[in-house]
Amino acid sequence: MAVTVEKQTVVAGMKEKLAATKGAVLINYRGLTVAQDTKLRRKFREAGVEYKVVKNTLTRIAANEIGIAGLDSYLEGPTAMAFSATDPVAPAKIISDFIKESKLQNIEVKAGLVEGKVITADGVKALANLPPREVLIAQVLAGFQSPIVGIVNVLQGTIRNAVYVLEAIRKQKESA
Repeated sequence: MAVTVEKQTVVAGMKEKLAATKGAVLINYRGLTVAQDTKLRRKFREAGVEYKVVKNTLTRIAANEIGIAGLDSYLEGPTAMAFSATDPVAPAKIISDFIKESKLQNIEVKAGLVEGKVITADGVKALANLPPREVLIAQVLAGFQSPIVGIVNVLQGTIRNAVYVLEAIRKQKESA
């Protein structure tokens, strides 16, 4: 009886985490040394990302209960999850950077979650390669500003041409 209650508590906690997460990454951590795992945990903690080894069956139950479809196939073998309740890109960026800087071949990104939607390992890589939020905002604002700048330049050109014509007429009348 106590085991069932314990598992129900774990499932309830996992449901809370999955429901509250903006972004998560599932990884196969097999082959990481203790030192590498400690370094990875530190990087996650510094970014405010929670990282833990999860039970596949209990995670599958929790995901199905809150309506996250498509996660079942990724919950095989050793699985660890990195959750972020604030930044959907942080877990993907951290794990991607960690794999690059450590030159690890043995760590595998299985899948990811963004706002409750399952994404593939390729989707996680694409997410990790996005520029920072501030850069994206600046690019969008530049896109909004570009047509306005074009209109101003066109209007200035028309006014400038009118001034040139008036100046030419003034010079013509002076010489006549």
